[in-house]
Amino acid sequence: MTAFMSLPSAIAEYVQDGMTIAMEGFTHLIPFAAGHEIIHQRKQQLCLIRMTPDLIYDQMIGMGCARKLIFSWGGNPGVGTLHRLRDAVEHGWPAPLELEEHSHAALANAYAAGAAGLPCAIFRGYQGSDLVGINPNIRHIECPFTGEQLAAVPAVRPDLTIIHAQRADRRGNVFIEGIIGVQKEAALAARQVIVTVEEIVDDLRLPGPNATVLPSWIINAVVQVPNGAYPSYTHGYYGRDNAFYTAWDAIARDRETFLAWMSEHVLSERPASQLS
Repeated sequence: MTAFMSLPSAIAEYVQDGMTIAMEGFTHLIPFAAGHEIIHQRKQQLCLIRMTPDLIYDQMIGMGCARKLIFSWGGNPGVGTLHRLRDAVEHGWPAPLELEEHSHAALANAYAAGAAGLPCAIFRGYQGSDLVGINPNIRHIECPFTGEQLAAVPAVRPDLTIIHAQRADRRGNVFIEGIIGVQKEAALAARQVIVTVEEIVDDLRLPGPNATVLPSWIINAVVQVPNGAYPSYTHGYYGRDNAFYTAWDAIARDRETFLAWMSEHVLSERPASQLS
């Protein structure tokens, strides 16, 4: 059965040092609050998977949570580089970071393969890509029926997937609406799943197109965290703080400035809403 937990309790129970963790959400529904709690609890040696690392993985890498990053695009959207990611790769600060870079298509297919219980994903891609020469997990196979050369990558099977969503009902079913990205596949591929939600309701209210429901039987823990995706956005609840994304470039560029910001805004006392 799905457990309803506080965020500190869910992270303490389900996130262990050394795990492989996916934290997905494309453009919106990025699980910032969960990432901050992982930082707060000083989890280490994590292999982090995410199609676009965004600011949350920049923060987690800069605070020493990660040993490896599997991703398909790394940057501060619309602004520039992720400075803590770059510092870890170029200078090993605060710890060396191993990279495994893919295309969006490859990671999306890899999640789908993991969700289907397959060992690898096979798709058309990587023709002429330089990534083939630096990522040994990109292979090519010949289709036994047509002779066509196809790309193959290992399936993604995280120990844990963490996502944010609009709401859950009291049985633990979760409703997602808007740009869904690979949240469904990432959840189905994982051995365990935590979902943070804006609210818990009696009726999921299933409107409109481009919505999906994740059933309670794939979800281990639901955590109510209002504004749990901020400074990203949650469709239908609040907008994205674009000014903060721009400001992050200067905050993250300098190690001391970064550490001071994290100390004040993440390592200090948790918001009361995350403790209930």
